[in-house]
Amino acid sequence: MTAPKSNPFGARGTLPGGSKPITIYRLPELARQGVGDLDRLPFSVRVLLENALRWCGQGGSTEEHVKTLAGWQATQADRPEFPFMPARVVLQDFTGVPCVVDLAAMRDAMAEMGGDPDRINPVIPCDLVIDHSVQVDHSGTPDAFRLNVALEFDRNAERYQLLKFAQRAFHTFRVVPPGMGIVHQVNLEHLSPAIQLREQHGLLTAYPDTLVGTDSHTTMINGLGVVGWGVGGIEAEAVMLGQPYFMLVPDVVGMKLTGSLPAGTTATDLVLRVTQMLRAKGVVNKFVEYYGPGLSALGLADRATIANMSPEYGATVGFFPIDDETLRYLHRTGRSKESVDLVERYTKEQGLFRTDATPDPEFTSSIELDLSTIEPSLAGPKRPQDMVPLRSMRKSFALSLPALMQPTVPAARREFASTAAGRWAAEGGSQAQAIAVPSVRCSIDG
Repeated sequence: MTAPKSNPFGARGTLPGGSKPITIYRLPELARQGVGDLDRLPFSVRVLLENALRWCGQGGSTEEHVKTLAGWQATQADRPEFPFMPARVVLQDFTGVPCVVDLAAMRDAMAEMGGDPDRINPVIPCDLVIDHSVQVDHSGTPDAFRLNVALEFDRNAERYQLLKFAQRAFHTFRVVPPGMGIVHQVNLEHLSPAIQLREQHGLLTAYPDTLVGTDSHTTMINGLGVVGWGVGGIEAEAVMLGQPYFMLVPDVVGMKLTGSLPAGTTATDLVLRVTQMLRAKGVVNKFVEYYGPGLSALGLADRATIANMSPEYGATVGFFPIDDETLRYLHRTGRSKESVDLVERYTKEQGLFRTDATPDPEFTSSIELDLSTIEPSLAGPKRPQDMVPLRSMRKSFALSLPALMQPTVPAARREFASTAAGRWAAEGGSQAQAIAVPSVRCSIDG
């Protein structure tokens, strides 16, 4: 392998330890040269900075882009544009199939022009997870899963033939078949290595896993310390073909977590409170990054739940830095000892590993949440991001339910709702509560 000629800032080096030489682009070297103060940068910005540094002079970013990210300011009137080159693309079948069709059409066009159709390939590694066409026809029996999957293949045979062709024909393109789980779960538990180890620019290189996906809830992967978000099909195709994703230098809102969750509360209780606070704060088109000692008491599944709700609170990402809990999760989900060791060595060498002793980064603005104040709650009654504390459920039910029956509802449906309410009371429902809210006349689909 031949080293690339470009080595801006002299940052290319070798990762200490390990049994083989691994190239890295050293962020601390930028700090040593006075290009930027690494400790004050949000961790999500450090990941963007490494990306710009690694692609600098390689047809992607420039030295000016590196300096802009290294000099990120918490409050800055002008947020310039810079190119971001994700490590991979994740697709689901509903929005990913059109991308495959476009690539197949490009191959046909290349063949008609007398060229080599094999030259049409994704430049960036892609994974397509089939999960958006699932239907449940059988349930409650030992063979329900097998029967549902068989129907899945029968109903979507033509589409799956296309995807099978794509997996065989395109390089760096993998398909996860139906029945394996939803795209975000598969991405979190299997597809993401947290730190990539691939040949890049002629050298075996370690670098942070980053991605874009054709699903708004791609942000679940932020819980694993991976910067990634949902994009449209056109943007995903452009990245697949090796084009950088151009974006503005982000504002980063910090959310400091302290304390720990009380017994009896769940990740749903926590994420509804977080969403409520961030919507009130206003984080649309901004990065949100979680920090503080409360992270050490928060399991990765809970982090992924919070990150997954980024579209509901409007942020581009809801980022959790890599720490000891990340390493434990990678072990628990079957990653190899060597890959987990690489994650730990790389992030600690690059200033990308969080501990309780890590200095708090600077943020555009910040808010704080004491996890011990979280209480059981429910989502709704209409929007998934709304929160009703369990102690307020009776009052919320009485106030919200009548509004579900609009004045224009036909009389027959009103009569049916009234009959259903009477049956509910006769079968053990509280007659006192039914009398207390006489206007509650609603069918379940009304």
